[in-house]
Formats: sequence, C-alpha cells, structure tokens
Amino acid sequence: MKRMDIETVVVGGGPVTSLVVLKTRHPHDGEACEQLPIRIGPVEATAISMGVDDSTHDRPMTHDLMLDTIGRLGSSLDAVQIVDVRGTTFYAKLLLTNANGVRVEVDARPSDALALAVRAHAPIFADEKVIEAASMPNFDAVKRDEENRELERFRDFLKDVSPDDFKEQQHK
Repeated sequence: MKRMDIETVVVGGGPVTSLVVLKTRHPHDGEACEQLPIRIGPVEATAISMGVDDSTHDRPMTHDLMLDTIGRLGSSLDAVQIVDVRGTTFYAKLLLTNANGVRVEVDARPSDALALAVRAHAPIFADEKVIEAASMPNFDAVKRDEENRELERFRDFLKDVSPDDFKEQQHK
C-alpha cells in the first residue's frame, strides 16, 4: 500500500466528468509522484470538495452524518484503502476500530471512503497493483528522461569537439 493525498477534485456537470485525482505522498528519491484518477459522480465530488475545504452547513450532510454515527458508536475511522480496480470500477475499504478495540473492514465506494477520510483526517492508501493498473502516465518523468538523454548527447558531442573545430568556422 502507498500513502496517497487528494491532489485534485473536479466537480463536473453535463459533458464534463467528475473525478478525484490521488497522488502518492513523498515518493522515494528519484521517484516521481504517481497520479491515480478515479471517476466519480458530481454529488460525491462535491462532498469530497466540501470536506477538503472544511465547509460546514447548518444541517449535517450524508458523510458528516455517517462520521458522527461512527464516533457516537465509539468507533473511529483509522484509514481508507483503494484496494482494487476492475475495468473502470474501483473498490475501497474503510478501516475502523470499534468501541472494543476490534479492527473492522467495511466495503465502500472510493468516493464515499474519500469523503469520510477528508472529514476524519484519516490517511488514504492505494494498493500498488491498483496504482500500476490505473495511474496516469507521468509526463514529468518522460520529459525529465528526454532532457537527460539530450544532455547526455550534448556531453558526448563535447567530448569530441576541440577549439580547432571553431577556428575553421571563423575563417569561412
């Protein structure tokens, strides 16, 4: 499992798809952040955005109600995990500790799990096989690789160049 953060939430409408983009937290040296886009509904995107923004309302929203219920039952939300992807459908789990200290896993939609996680300030994790299967191409890494190859070609050129090569150019 890799620790993830919410990078972007797009609240779509009409032809624009709503989605949440997760990114890996603190990749190892030399490792680029991996981005995991998950398509969700506009209502769920709004719920996640409200949690990210710490927005409050006079009456509890669905995810606020759920988190309050978990707390009043003596349980806590310890983490959420994105555990699988099949086609375009992602699967998540809520990791709870109940009043007796017993760890409980609850199947959840990723959108609901993320909406709860941002409200509870619970960590978000994604299985490495999910990241491998569904992450976006890392264009920054591709660009860096191309720049490194170009720099290497230039260094190779400099190894073979001499001041005399430039003198010939001046006399023409």
